[in-house]
Amino acid sequence: MRTLLLGLSLLLLMVSPCGRAGTPTPTISIIVATGASHPGLKHEEIALIFARKRRFWDDGSRIQAVNLPANNPLRRSFSQQIFSRTPEELEDYWRSMYFHGDLPPYVLASEEAVIRFVATTPGAIGYVSHCVVDARVSVLMQLDGSSTCTH
Repeated sequence: MRTLLLGLSLLLLMVSPCGRAGTPTPTISIIVATGASHPGLKHEEIALIFARKRRFWDDGSRIQAVNLPANNPLRRSFSQQIFSRTPEELEDYWRSMYFHGDLPPYVLASEEAVIRFVATTPGAIGYVSHCVVDARVSVLMQLDGSSTCTH
């Protein structure tokens, strides 16, 4: 019951973007492999995927979500925009899910690792700064940010 309430609380709070005033936030691209077709995903569906509440794409293939490390600023911005929570605030949720046999998404060390994983793993989804997106992946959605690319 506690897990259900926590999950519902996360879903209710996930749509309002959060950020510190004056701190530039990167524009985040939600990515899948080039050629993968998952049209029309909304914030709520992205939250379900990264909360491991939605595990399969419409075509029946398994979703393989990947995160950046909890201390990565892009992960922090992603968590705040999707869940209205920091990665640290989501730790209780994941501890509770663990006891039900559910593990959090894989964590990869860098944006390049996320791109490589998503590009080569069927059903994979991840997020990176819009500045590093290349032809290996397709952008499903962008989350608003105030910073611009510097390279």
